Amino acid sequence: MKQILCFGDSNTYGFNPYDFSRYSKNQRWSGILAQNFNVIEKGANNRACFNNDDELNATKTINKYLTENISDVILQIGINDLQFQYNTTIEDFEKGLENLIKLINPKINIILLCPNEINNCILKSSFSELFNESSIEKSKQLFKIYKKISDKYKIHLINLNDHLETSKIDGLHYDAENHKKLAQILSDYLK
Repeated sequence: MKQILCFGDSNTYGFNPYDFSRYSKNQRWSGILAQNFNVIEKGANNRACFNNDDELNATKTINKYLTENISDVILQIGINDLQFQYNTTIEDFEKGLENLIKLINPKINIILLCPNEINNCILKSSFSELFNESSIEKSKQLFKIYKKISDKYKIHLINLNDHLETSKIDGLHYDAENHKKLAQILSDYLK
């Protein structure tokens, strides 16, 4: 049976910005999607292309989930690469995302989710230790990179800025209502 791999960072994992827990399976978008599709959930907090931790480095871990049964990959990743500790330039970011796409078999359908721009309220949240003004500014440039890569590799792209809002608590993560919206968008798209 064909499977859909949901691979990404804390918003794929289902990080709850209100209490730092994980949303339940019936609240996070990948879990909701699993109610109607054969889904493998592989979201992880702080996953990035440039993470020094091998288990959280997307380019070092994605291949172990790409089995012959995977027909689709929903890829929600990139925002953590903007943490100031990585000092990632926009050019570095583009290369990292492109390298990740190249690791996925061209026979596998990819749905690339461009993350929301980081909201300024992050600077007053617990995530201010990871993200700064430069991170916010870089996040505003992501869509054109995602669009360029999706055009180049002929992969599906959904700009989450057009559909969802991040929480007012940290400007980075989704509340349960936005997880539900994303699940519905992807469900309609997959059908």
